[in-house]
Amino acid sequence: MQKAIGVLTSGGDAPGMNAAVRAVTRAAIRKGYRVIGIQRGYNGLLNGECEELSVRDVSDIIQRGGTILYTARCKEFKEEEYIKKAADKCKSLNMEGLVVIGGDGSFRGAADLSRIGGIRCIGLPGTIDNDIQCTDYTIGYDTAMNTALQMIDKIRDTAQSHDRCSVVEVMGRNAGWIALNVAMASGAIACLVPEKPCDIKTVADKINKAHETAKEHFIVVVAEGFGDSAAITKQIEEYTGIESRLTVLGHVQRGGMPTVRDRVAASQMGYHAVDLIDRGATNRVVGMMEGKIIDVDIQEALAMKKPFDDELYRVCNEITF
Repeated sequence: MQKAIGVLTSGGDAPGMNAAVRAVTRAAIRKGYRVIGIQRGYNGLLNGECEELSVRDVSDIIQRGGTILYTARCKEFKEEEYIKKAADKCKSLNMEGLVVIGGDGSFRGAADLSRIGGIRCIGLPGTIDNDIQCTDYTIGYDTAMNTALQMIDKIRDTAQSHDRCSVVEVMGRNAGWIALNVAMASGAIACLVPEKPCDIKTVADKINKAHETAKEHFIVVVAEGFGDSAAITKQIEEYTGIESRLTVLGHVQRGGMPTVRDRVAASQMGYHAVDLIDRGATNRVVGMMEGKIIDVDIQEALAMKKPFDDELYRVCNEITF
């Protein structure tokens, strides 16, 4: 049987995943492999939801958000019994390697599949949170930021019309990258992120001082992992006397057509993943550092801690008043 390369998407969806699937499929076929698309992540691998992908199956998907392979989280994959079952499925399909597109949890599954099942795995960082430690950039991050910014620009119109403070919650349970960048880009009066403790009274004082200089409307951007956004909104109104409204952007940030940057980065990473498998590599995570595609050991990648951009945070706070 002709050797194959498998590809799956796991965890939260991110714009650009389809571009990565397309790149993996076409690069693998060009190198003489069959390509097995696995639906619904590791769940699909366990349940045999696998089908061969052709060049035409991945036509006209580069511009689509979400993932044509669907995605899911798989609790069973934490148990050795199920990891061995998944490895047996890979071997029955004559897989030379498996490309896993997702975040840290997906990479841990890939590492276990390599360690326990002997399957060569390559991880691609697909998450809007940009919280993968071994890479400057993750697939979906740019699109999510631009979507959030578009929504905030619209919210600003109504905040200005009513002289309100609009508190906008963006995604980022453990990472404030989206919040920081859209706060900077939108000219928000404050940015609240899980990496930086901040007293709401300090935010309110900043709003009050700006109000004294005739500023009438305000935007406060909050990463979901910072705290209770509804309580924060209520506190701001109590401290300032300014009508304050909360908008939770939610999953709108995951959807939509991927930006140029996401399509290009995903395509580069997907191609590199296939090249690694073709050269016999295993247990690697593909990333991007200083604009160049790199790859690192998967265990090293999982052990890294991504530093927050303190300088950008400082600038964001010092130019908004």
